Amino acid sequence: MSRSATEPDISTTPLTLVAAADAAAAALPDRELVVQGEQRHTYAQIAERSHRLAGYLRERGLGCHTERSGLAGHEVGQDLLGIYAYNGHEFVESLIGSFRARVAPFNVNYRYVENELRQLLEDSGATALIYHAAFAPCLAPLIADLPRLRVLIQIADDSGNELLPGAVDYENVLAEAAPDPDLPEPSPDDLYVLYTGGTTGMPKGVLWRQYDIFMAACGGRDNNTGAVVQSATEVGHRAAANPGVNLMILPPLIHGAAQWAVLTAMTTGQTIIFASVTDHVDPEDVVRTIEREKVSIVIVVGDAVARPILTAIETTSADMSSLVALANGGAVLSPALKQRWIDAIPNLVVFDAVGASETGAQMHHVSAAGLVSTGTFAAGVDTCVVAEDFGAVLEPGHDGIGWLAQRRFTPLGYKGDAAKTARTFPTIDGCRYVLPGDRARHLANGSIELLGRDAVTINSGGEKIFVEEVEMAISSHPDVADVVVVGRPSERWGQEVVAIVAPENGTDPDPAAIIAYAAKSIARYKLPKVVVFRPAIVRSPVGKADYRWAHEQAITAD
Repeated sequence: MSRSATEPDISTTPLTLVAAADAAAAALPDRELVVQGEQRHTYAQIAERSHRLAGYLRERGLGCHTERSGLAGHEVGQDLLGIYAYNGHEFVESLIGSFRARVAPFNVNYRYVENELRQLLEDSGATALIYHAAFAPCLAPLIADLPRLRVLIQIADDSGNELLPGAVDYENVLAEAAPDPDLPEPSPDDLYVLYTGGTTGMPKGVLWRQYDIFMAACGGRDNNTGAVVQSATEVGHRAAANPGVNLMILPPLIHGAAQWAVLTAMTTGQTIIFASVTDHVDPEDVVRTIEREKVSIVIVVGDAVARPILTAIETTSADMSSLVALANGGAVLSPALKQRWIDAIPNLVVFDAVGASETGAQMHHVSAAGLVSTGTFAAGVDTCVVAEDFGAVLEPGHDGIGWLAQRRFTPLGYKGDAAKTARTFPTIDGCRYVLPGDRARHLANGSIELLGRDAVTINSGGEKIFVEEVEMAISSHPDVADVVVVGRPSERWGQEVVAIVAPENGTDPDPAAIIAYAAKSIARYKLPKVVVFRPAIVRSPVGKADYRWAHEQAITAD
């Protein structure tokens, strides 16, 4: 596989996520790394606990069995360990402990039902699973059908569920296992595996090298200049120079961007704050935590997460003076809601980021008092737009829509799928790119207008309609708590636009009024032909719309 001439050769670069995390821990052993309610763990404690976990995994025979040089991009030569858990220090330790043992960790969506969980674990070929006891009943019927899954580590919780047959208790493992001084040296080629959300199809395992994901999404590269961290020593110096910021991560760590926020924080000297309530977003708990821990930055996923938290802030006397930034990614944060946040908290900055499981961080924009922006982003140094036919990279100012793309520090491919790997990671003029499926325009000023995901684009009467634009036009209506937009078959138009709306509590919205409201900001052909009301919008644990569910609602509605 060819690499860009400007990309460092990882065979001579010893930097891994483990090395970066250890450098920060050596520089800041006593600084708190993970805080959740009364549980507080320092950098040194997390490092030691991950060592103990790694020792246990190696004792069970897990590790790397075929080096990367002998494999194609879609192939795996390491044991895979699923993390089927709520946010907490255990998730962080499981990531780093797996890396130490040369085991590839991957995310398991804890909202999956039995069949979905079975498909994911079969596709991954997982050898090991770390899971909260609350999920034991969903896992129990599957174990007999997963002969490769031979290491089960159960995290105790308030569910009271007993250990599954053959499982061991997480804390007992750490208490009984001594840190192994003879752990193998992790390779920059070792895998980090991220399963896509699967909201429009079956999840796919994206295979990243540790070095590439560190550079693409976890603090190893300056996304504005392209400068990269050269050594673990540099990581240690950077962390030591950082006074530390309390960063509250609300999205579940089963979401890639949330994992990247954790890995960035722990390699740059930050303190990670998790909510005490883990199985859903509890706005009152979030507000109390911000006040108690003096949180500076809160990370959310779109209106569905940000709206109820803001409502709690607006109706409380809690001290929010520590909060300087709201960071959003993964779903649209509407301009009206951004403005409400800025109005509610003096001097607040709202930071919107764009990325994907296959790209890492790509671009961003910033909103502040007097300037609320959306839809158009400052491109990262390796972000570009590729022509419709994949034949060329479009120059800024090109007249037309293309594919949002990323070059340098890209994944190896999709696990077990050579064909999809070839389609998603094309080579153009000798350089490898990744095209995750978003449509975009590269504007003359260098910024990028993000139009939406091609998989959910509606073709109505020959016009392409990007659902995100319609959702944004509706979401700020005062009677709309949440909205998702999809297309359904139409004899006249081919497809017609349908809006699935969850009303604000106590309201009874008029469909015509909602359509008229949207008409103030989008063209007539983009307006919904039908508005369907549901008590709530089904979303993933990270706040992303479930378009399969929405399509079912649209098809069955009158």
